Amino acid sequence: MARMPVATLRVWERRYRVSAPELTASGQRLYSAADVRRLALMRQLTELGHAIGALAALDLAQLQAVAATHFSAGADTADAEHRQTAPARVDRHWRVVVVGTMLQQLGTGVQVVGPFDTLAQAAIAIERAPANALLVHAPTVHPGWLADFDAAAPGLHALPTAVLYGFAADTVCAELAAAGVALLREPQNDTVLGQWLRSLANPTTTHAQRPAPSPSAAAPPPARRWDDTTLLDFAAMPTRIACECPRHVAELLLQLTRFEAYCAECRNRNAADADLHAYLAQVAGMARAQFETALERVAASEGLPLPPG
Repeated sequence: MARMPVATLRVWERRYRVSAPELTASGQRLYSAADVRRLALMRQLTELGHAIGALAALDLAQLQAVAATHFSAGADTADAEHRQTAPARVDRHWRVVVVGTMLQQLGTGVQVVGPFDTLAQAAIAIERAPANALLVHAPTVHPGWLADFDAAAPGLHALPTAVLYGFAADTVCAELAAAGVALLREPQNDTVLGQWLRSLANPTTTHAQRPAPSPSAAAPPPARRWDDTTLLDFAAMPTRIACECPRHVAELLLQLTRFEAYCAECRNRNAADADLHAYLAQVAGMARAQFETALERVAASEGLPLPPG
């Protein structure tokens, strides 16, 4: 959950006393959700160059303050190149509607409306005062979740929306991504949630409102955001990630785009298999849209330039 090796965590606990988890009768360590958020944020800060010895005594709020410096004008010059392409800060007073068990604070300039127990309660709240974004905590996202969302609160579909989820099938994730919903796998910390909000405020990025729900069962996938030349140029950029994930994601996008076009051609040529290839083209398009969202996130994380789609 903290995305770090167990051996590293044990060393941190032994040398720096970063946490003191309770122990069960059998000797297993028990970590709270707050412990996981704090440890995950420590890991992120060490990857940005901070010494674990300097972070070990800080509480969650102090760690968040350190993380915020990487998005401010006064950050160290060593991160200048990354900051030039990082999303802008949320300068205006944002109102974020929160549904479910969620954070009370999302960063400077953000006002949390809620949290509410249900989407219907949130819809009533924005009738009295408009909001800028919607954040929904859904531990499990089942098939039909998006339809239930639109039915329960049709007034919320126009807001930029992110879902913090625990478990969901790939097809459900693809459906949400194709509908323009940002997907955040829990647990996430304030830094990641703040990055999503900053991306909404970034004037170089276009965030279209999610269209109103349609009675049709299968909506067509969205159009491509980047052409082949842009993706090839992005794949060739130098990166700090040893596993070359930016290049891999860009190459997967190219393959999905070509497979989507191939299925569309087969659907037009072969009447017998038209339904099958229409289905495959739709699945490929939804997967392509999801990977386009992933590429945007990789670019923002690594400070790599990517034209707005």
